[in-house]
Parts: sequence; C-alpha cells; structure tokens
Amino acid sequence: MSGLENSLKVKLKLNSMKFSSILGLNARTKLFSYKYNTKKGKKIADSKIQTAKILKKFDIPTPAIIKKFKSLQDISAFNWDGLPSAFALKPSRGMGGEGIIVVKKRADLPTTGWVTTQRDIVTVDDLKLHTFDILEGAYSMGNIPDVAFVQEFVGRHPAFRRYAYRGTPDVRIIVFNKVPVMAMLRLPTKESGGRANLHQGAIGVGVDIATGITTKAVWHGVQIRLKPGTNRKLHGIKIPNWTLILETAVKAQMVSGLGYLGVDIVLHPEKGPMVIELNAQPGLQIQLANMAGLKKRLERIEDLEVRDAEHGVKIAKALFAERFLDRVKAEEGIKTIKATEEIKVISVKGEEVSVLAKIDTGAWTSSIDKEFAAELGLYRPNKVLWYKKAISALGKERRPVINVTFWLAGRKITTAMTVSNRKNLTYKVNIGRTELGGFLVSAEIPKI
Repeated sequence: MSGLENSLKVKLKLNSMKFSSILGLNARTKLFSYKYNTKKGKKIADSKIQTAKILKKFDIPTPAIIKKFKSLQDISAFNWDGLPSAFALKPSRGMGGEGIIVVKKRADLPTTGWVTTQRDIVTVDDLKLHTFDILEGAYSMGNIPDVAFVQEFVGRHPAFRRYAYRGTPDVRIIVFNKVPVMAMLRLPTKESGGRANLHQGAIGVGVDIATGITTKAVWHGVQIRLKPGTNRKLHGIKIPNWTLILETAVKAQMVSGLGYLGVDIVLHPEKGPMVIELNAQPGLQIQLANMAGLKKRLERIEDLEVRDAEHGVKIAKALFAERFLDRVKAEEGIKTIKATEEIKVISVKGEEVSVLAKIDTGAWTSSIDKEFAAELGLYRPNKVLWYKKAISALGKERRPVINVTFWLAGRKITTAMTVSNRKNLTYKVNIGRTELGGFLVSAEIPKI
C-alpha cells in the first residue's frame, strides 16, 4: 500500500468515509489508465507541444505557442529581443512544473532583460542557456533530448489574486467517460516559487463540482482552513465561468484519445478558460483536497452513455454535488424532519411547486412521479441524464434519471432522481438516504 493510500485511509476514516472508495496507484493504472487510454493519447499527453496542436485543431482554447526550439541553430537564429514583455519558456516533456521560466514584465533600465514571477532578472543569455538545457533533456524523464517552446503568458484572474502567490493558479479536473468526476484548485505559494504544483508546495483546494465553490484545502498533505500566514479562508471561493471550465475539460478529453485523464485549466483574465496540460496518469492528491475517494465515483459512471460535454457536465453536477455537511452541522445544527414533509420542487421555469414527499430511509436514491415531473418541465428527452435498470411488478424496465432541485426544511438540494410511475401512490416524490445527510428523521410512520 502506498504512502498516499495510508494517508488517505487515516484521513477518510476520520471523515466517516469508506477506504474502499479510495483510488490507489495500482487501481488507477490497471483499472482506468491502462484500460481506457490509447497509446496515441498517452503520446499526446506526454508532449505539451502535441497537446497544444491537438487542442488547436479542435478549437479548444489553449495559450498560443510563440516559438519552438528543436536545435542549437534555432536558438542562435532567433531574435530574442523581439520576445513580448510577458511569456513562459517551457520544456515540452517536462514533469511537475520543472524547467519552466515564467516572465511577467521587462526589467527597468539600465538593466536589460525580463523579470520572472519569482522577481529574478533573466537576460537573453540566461534564456539561451536554459533553452539549451531543455534541448539536452535536463528536465525530461530519463534525460531524453527535448523540445523547448515559448508560450503566451496567462496572468492571475482577479478572483485569485488574494489567494495565489505571484504565479498563475490552475484547476485540475479528473474526467472519465466524458464526465468531470473531481476537481481541485491549485494555488501557488511562496514555497512553490509561484508554481501550481502540490509537490513543490502549492495548496490544493477541493471544489464542489456542482457550483464551482471551494470546500476544503490541503497543504503538504495536511488539511488547512486558511491561506498560510493570513486570515484568508480557502473555502467558499467561487471560481468564475465554472460550467464553461467543466465543459472545456470534457471537450479536451474527447479529442485526446484518453478515456481517463486529468485536465489542467487556467483562467485567462480576458479570454476565459484555457487548457494548459493533459495528464494520462494524474496524481491522486486530489482525493485529499476533496476528502473523498475517486474509485466509487469512477465506477458509478463507467457504463453510462454520455452524449456530449454538456450532457457529461449535467451528470457530474447531479451525482457529485458537495453536501457541505460539516458546514451545515456547524452553522445550522442537525435538523429533525418528519417521515412526510412538504417540499418545494423547482420547475424548469424557476417556479417553486409544493408537494408532499415521503422521507424514505429505506431507499438509497430518490424518485419522482413521471406525470408530475413532466408538468414541471423536468422530464423531457433532452433532460434525461441516463437510464437506470429496475425490476418492478411489470418486470425489468429502464427508468430515466433526471436532475431535480428542491427545498427541504429550508435547505436547497440538487440531485439525480429516478422517474417512475407513482400515479397510484400517495406521494409524488420519494426522498432517499442520499439526500438526507445532516437530517434526523423522526419515527413517525407515514401514510401509504
């Protein structure tokens, strides 16, 4: 068992999580990376230049490549003084952010050169020497000769300036079968030198898939609440353009040749989400940042038929919404509800429709009446997330699953509900255990 798995086992047990939900290194490789990722896809992911090429081909936003260097002749023939005031010099096959120089402005006279995000001064000679090292393979796995390139600079989005130290934060999203499964905001620190890599000292912040709001944070594998050295809370940060970020990640997966991958996205202050890197075997620290295991989430969507990026994002938001249980317990306390409760279901037009629901602790998932859902505009062909196999008095059938938002005892809940024929039943909505976290159900016996 790896150190990460041991760490996760302890931390997830403390949070009443099942160790069986954790995705370990061996399972990641055997069950997902090896099974769903093509050789071509892995080659694309291993090269930042090939990644940029395939993304550009399919009109998926990515920072522009200004210049490639494949030989010493390329280095000597290039007009270095013609570089813009801000750019990034990178190895194509570098690992973990190593070998990247990020320049944010030109140095003031009389000094010639540029100022990096670490506030170092680099000259043309420095850049040439660094590019030569990249070509020699100084930053590639196995020291294999590499290609260097200069890429468009992406600065910090205003939403992150109070949380990120000098460098550009990014969002790591695990995508599988066209569904965003888990997400993490990576914040550069002084220790990480402005880089968004956790092993170099960046902060990993878990993100609620449904809303794009940060929930928990880890630094060096330890859970934290505040940005080190400040009183700034790391939970509750709203990431702009969240749905577009998720859809961009899924589109990148669809063209990559990788069925399971990590997509790294930066948020350009003016241009919006941009993909900077694909990872065929993304690190598993994202589970610590979210205090949740990947394995069960991946298994849950493995056999789903997902139409496109928009459909995949809808599924993700329905299945993997963070319940914020810790915050609910701390700020609101445990609420007691009866075995039957009036809920308000939100229609497709945004109207709140009251209906009496059965609180069914014996059921795992929730269900809604077919006719009632149709009246609210929630049950239409384009609203179906997937179909679930079920056995009823009529035999085996495929029941549609749709996204439903409702209010229960003052709390807004969004979840996936099975659509069934409840015409002859007392209650048009049945609320299962999945939606009852943070509630205490009284022993009252409901009418049937």
